[in-house]
Amino acid sequence: MKKTTLRQYAKLIVRCGMNVQKGQEVLIRAELDQPEFVQMVVEECYKAKAKEVTVQWGYQPLSKIHVRYKSVKTMGEVKEWEKARQQHYCDALPCTLYLTSEDPDGLKGMNMEKVAKARQMSYPIIKPYADEREGKQQWCIAAVPGKAWAKKVFPGERSSVAMEKLWEAILSASRVDDDPIAAWAAHNADLKARCDYLNSLSIASLHYTADNGTDLTVGMIPEAIFCGGGETTKGGVFFNPNIPTEECFISPMRGKAEGIVYSTKPLSYHGQLIDKFFMRFEGGKVVESGAEKGAELLETLLNMDEGARYLGECALVPQASPICQSGLLFYNTLFDENAACHLAIGMGFADTIRDHHNKTLEECRALGINDSMIHEDFMIGCDSMNIDAICTDGSIVRIFQNGNWAF
Repeated sequence: MKKTTLRQYAKLIVRCGMNVQKGQEVLIRAELDQPEFVQMVVEECYKAKAKEVTVQWGYQPLSKIHVRYKSVKTMGEVKEWEKARQQHYCDALPCTLYLTSEDPDGLKGMNMEKVAKARQMSYPIIKPYADEREGKQQWCIAAVPGKAWAKKVFPGERSSVAMEKLWEAILSASRVDDDPIAAWAAHNADLKARCDYLNSLSIASLHYTADNGTDLTVGMIPEAIFCGGGETTKGGVFFNPNIPTEECFISPMRGKAEGIVYSTKPLSYHGQLIDKFFMRFEGGKVVESGAEKGAELLETLLNMDEGARYLGECALVPQASPICQSGLLFYNTLFDENAACHLAIGMGFADTIRDHHNKTLEECRALGINDSMIHEDFMIGCDSMNIDAICTDGSIVRIFQNGNWAF
């Protein structure tokens, strides 16, 4: 891939994704796959007048070794230096970039029950720090190719060809063209217009149906609104948390979901795949689930905490989206969720509450935003999906017809 194009992508992530401000710290979390690109991003951060840029590297084989040999107690311990680091993040509010490139099968065979128990130990200690930062800092998830990931997406190609093809797919989906920042301004405007229309309907619930058996009704929070594209921090800084993104999303009312929903794409969870699965809801809670692949992992996920069986997000994505039209299955939630309508179990988004900047996190959750240690998106959209909005005045408005916007 041409370096000039990659530099455009790095600039897009820094200026449009994170929107790094003068004097701000930046934290980058990345795998070892693309160190040269990470270097470009770091330089772009400094060109944007960042105060300091820190890179934390990850490596899946090391993660597997740690889980194999460490005890649950050791894995779940939050040491004093980690508490100090978390407090520093609360004080400094660094921009955070998650640069994903992981092998979708890279953690296959790892003891996920052990990982879950360790996380359940550490989460109550880490949670107050995360809650304190909620809505106050910019963050962004973007992607670069990894060799194993590229071979998963393009299994019939040589590694070098697969890597180039994955680069092309990532850059295309991310709207990296002659002027990517202008392209993103136009894209954000389109998503905002769609959200404005949805919010004008006063939706009480959404009813999903599809030929695969999906028949699910999800209740909305009266104070919640659809959001899409960029977001604004409590300090007034606009940023784009997902590159790419195609969704208009909302957090539903905790405890209001009835029916059954079937997945239409695999879910990659911590380097392992869950595929061809379903969830049945009663009283807003998953009361039954099953999967042809990864059923035990799905059950582990649903048992992470009390909120893991409730919905945290409803996202609308048309089959006409560029990522869907590419025909590629990325085995990566950042991309696959933007190719299809999806739901998420676990934590909801406080910033979907109208006037959330003037409310506390506790007040947003009291209105019906779900709280959980997880937030996992899973894809449900397909060519036969219809979605009806049942409005507060009793009227029914078709908003999705055969997998695409009905307006």
